[in-house]
Amino acid sequence: MTVAIDRATGRRSGDRAPRPGRAQRLKHGYQKHWYAYVMITPVIVVLGVLVLYPLVYGLYLTLTDANSLNTARTIGVNHIDATYKFIGLDNYKDILFGPTAYDRFWSHFVWTVVWTALCVALHYGLGLGLALLLNLKLRGRTLYRLILILPWAVPTFVTVFGWRFMLADGGVINTALHALHLPQPDWLEDTFWQRFAAIMVNTWCGVPFMMVSLLGGLQSIDTSLYEAAEMDGASAWQRFRHITLPGLRPVSSTVVLLGIIWTFNQFAVIFLLFGTTAPDAQILVTWSYYLGFGQQPRDFAQSAAYGILLLAILIVFTSFYRRWLNRNDQQLAI
Repeated sequence: MTVAIDRATGRRSGDRAPRPGRAQRLKHGYQKHWYAYVMITPVIVVLGVLVLYPLVYGLYLTLTDANSLNTARTIGVNHIDATYKFIGLDNYKDILFGPTAYDRFWSHFVWTVVWTALCVALHYGLGLGLALLLNLKLRGRTLYRLILILPWAVPTFVTVFGWRFMLADGGVINTALHALHLPQPDWLEDTFWQRFAAIMVNTWCGVPFMMVSLLGGLQSIDTSLYEAAEMDGASAWQRFRHITLPGLRPVSSTVVLLGIIWTFNQFAVIFLLFGTTAPDAQILVTWSYYLGFGQQPRDFAQSAAYGILLLAILIVFTSFYRRWLNRNDQQLAI
């Protein structure tokens, strides 16, 4: 076998060229893709200012005893310097294991999990049912779609305020119940009915998104599969179980994950319905707001600690959720 040798470099023809260093690769990548870097720079700057900086500063506050009495502030022409101290992980210890841990954190955590599970289950169940109906060839289907999408199109605060007026003591709902000689719940005062009302309003707001997403997934399923199954004698339930649900799996996994994250952090519905007057109906995100802005003195450190705990909970849940989906996909592939 003959090996050619380059006299200028002394390299044999079969030798690989040495890999360029990291600096050279970065320089080459920038020269080749400089336009892309220029285009994404404004996005990076905005995310850094609006997301990264508040996150880092909030993490720092969780390691202090900062509140409205010891932070820097200006009163008239007088400036008062900050006097809060670094206390390490004491805020997390107090929240999770302190003497008031159950009343201040765990009770709200349990309610937040129940609230999220019920809301997402109702969103998905009702959204799937409506999507199946709208996927049929119905007369006036376009009008039905328009009507059902309205709760999602209307701004959330308008929807929630409308429900608050209807759920008031003299509102439409209690007036109708009184006319039918039925009990009139204290929707905005009693803890059970506060929670029931919150789930009802959030379901009204969240079903249209789930319906639209699942309707798109239904329309992407090959109709020939249904025709072949029907010719083989499959019942409607069998077609739904073995064709519709597997066909919706990619869409369902995404919208359920998004629904869990959004519902777990759903601030607007709870806050606009009850403000800070319903402590037992507060989920973690609204309880965090109450600690930081709804009481005196305002506890900035513990409020920020709640935010970091919320972020950690969602990161852990999302990681396990994605692994569970990947494992199921691998089992189905086998």
